[in-house]
Amino acid sequence: MTISEALTVDQVIDRMERLQATLPAGDGVGVFNHMYLRVTRLVAERLADGHFADPAGMSELDAVFAARYLEAVEAAASGRRPAHCWRPLFDLRGRTGIHPLQFALAGMNAHIEHDLPLSVLDTCRLLGQEPEDVRADYHRINDVLAQVEAEVREELLPCPDDLHAADRLLHVIGVWSIDRARDAAWASVLALWELRQSPLVEDAVAAALSRSVGMVSRALLTPVE
Repeated sequence: MTISEALTVDQVIDRMERLQATLPAGDGVGVFNHMYLRVTRLVAERLADGHFADPAGMSELDAVFAARYLEAVEAAASGRRPAHCWRPLFDLRGRTGIHPLQFALAGMNAHIEHDLPLSVLDTCRLLGQEPEDVRADYHRINDVLAQVEAEVREELLPCPDDLHAADRLLHVIGVWSIDRARDAAWASVLALWELRQSPLVEDAVAAALSRSVGMVSRALLTPVE
C-alpha cells in the first residue's frame, strides 16, 4: 500500500485529525472519520502498553489498514471513484434522512469486511508471515474496534422519547453486526490466502467481495427520516 509505506501510526492519526478539521458538520465521511480516529488513537495506546503480542507487526497492519481508507478519501477528493465497498458512503455522505449511526456503520462495514482481510494479507506478505501467525493479534485489534463501535452506538442512538425514529433506524442497522463482520473478515483472509498462487482468481474474488460489501453498505444507508 503506497500510503502506509510513508506513514507511521502517529502520522495516520495526524492525517485523520487534519481531515476531520476540513469536514462540515453532518458529513457522512466525517462521522466515520471521527469514529475511526478514536479507534486509531486507542490502537496507538494498546501498541504502547503491551496489549499485542507483536507490536511491530500490528503497527504495520494498522498503517496498511488505514491506508485503504485514506486512499478512498484521496480518490473522492480528486474526482475518482473509490473502491466499490466505499462508494455508498462517499456517494451518500450528504444525503438527508440518514442517521449518523448509519454512516458510522457503513464505514465500518467497508473497512472491516473488505479492507481488513486484504490488509491482513498485505501485512503477512510484507512480514513473511502466514495468517495463523497473526490470528491472536487480529482478535485483539478487533476487540478495539468492537469497543469503539459499542461506544458509538450508545452515543448516537436516538433517545428513548423518540421511539418511532429509533424503530426505523434499528430496523435498517439490524442487517449488520460487528461480530458477524469480524468472522466474515477472517473467513475472507483464509479463503484469499489459499488463492495466493492464482492471482487472477484471487483478484476476481477480492473484486467480488468489494462489490458485495458495498451492497450491504448501501442498504445500511437507507434513509430513515
